[in-house]
Amino acid sequence: MKQLAILGSTGSIGQNALKVVAAFPERFSVAALAAHSSVDLLAEQIHRFRPEVAVVIDANRAAQLRDRVGNGPPVQILHGSDGYAAAASLPSVHTVLTAMVGAAGLMPTLAAIDAGKSIALANKETLVMAGDIVMARAREKEVSILPVDSEHSAIFQCLAGNRRQDLDRILLTGSGGPFRTRDRESFAAITVEEALAHPNWQMGPKITIDSSTLMNKGLEFIEARHLFDVPPERIEVVIHPQSIVHSMVAYADGSVMAQLGAPDMRGAIAYALSYPERLALKLPVPDFAALGQLTFEAPDMDKFRCLALALKACEGGGTLPAVLNAANEVAVEAFLDHRLPYDGIAAVVEETLARCGSTRSVDMAGILDADRQGRVVAAEVATRLGPR
Repeated sequence: MKQLAILGSTGSIGQNALKVVAAFPERFSVAALAAHSSVDLLAEQIHRFRPEVAVVIDANRAAQLRDRVGNGPPVQILHGSDGYAAAASLPSVHTVLTAMVGAAGLMPTLAAIDAGKSIALANKETLVMAGDIVMARAREKEVSILPVDSEHSAIFQCLAGNRRQDLDRILLTGSGGPFRTRDRESFAAITVEEALAHPNWQMGPKITIDSSTLMNKGLEFIEARHLFDVPPERIEVVIHPQSIVHSMVAYADGSVMAQLGAPDMRGAIAYALSYPERLALKLPVPDFAALGQLTFEAPDMDKFRCLALALKACEGGGTLPAVLNAANEVAVEAFLDHRLPYDGIAAVVEETLARCGSTRSVDMAGILDADRQGRVVAAEVATRLGPR
């Protein structure tokens, strides 16, 4: 029985992970659940999965959660950064699924690594912000980091059984989002509702917006660079609207390995939790005859400036990726709150990167400082560019 801590249990990844747990009760149990502020849903999850520990963002929500749980299952309710770290390092836990949204996932992931836990990584911002530090810490602690993003899970599977010295390049696929064929001139008029309507995947609001701007693909590019220790020039982004090929790996002899499947996150989640086994999820095999064709195209870097900015930040290194992530989080939140037009997201990120610059010598203090500075500058820029 593998004991799990699920950080971000009320989000899309967390809920899908709990579906996997429920389908295989003989394989998994839940020792810790952590959410941000979805108290009602977290209370339901506590009643069903009976964790030892549950965590929310602050003391007020912790009190609300205690009221919701009432005389239900015994559970220790914690809050704040100390609570997330405690859940991530709980002695009974074997694997920590890090599915928190944004920069908030970095410190709990490090706490889990320091505690010697296996990591199922769904929080790409952890490696975007501090990839060198996180991967070095994992090697030092002899901790495995298994990817949960469908693209990185696909790459991981395509690398299996092959010699790393034979790797030519990684082909990172993406659907292109809902605005792949839309004119750039109309981006300013895109509404929140339009941007949240992803054609293939069901995800949370923030990642859905990132997918529409292709920033998500840029963050995944940086994540892949660290997770697989591959230089940026050997990673290529390929747009694949059908979302059936989750990513590919090309080898020195011209062979290309691809991992295909239905666009359902349970596949990648289950593989990370059960590796090296594969669980009988009974997900449908794609109907290739009905699909008829699978198509691929290059991303439009002029239209999707967020992707171009992310690749530039990856190449620049240092604290630039942390600033990029911070600016994007602020800009997306402003857009979702109707305080910034859609095309303002890329504008906020670009100006913030230019104003903050980069520090080449990076330690954790420098990364956290860059994150704070990026948020301050981005908030200022978003206010200036917002509706008047």
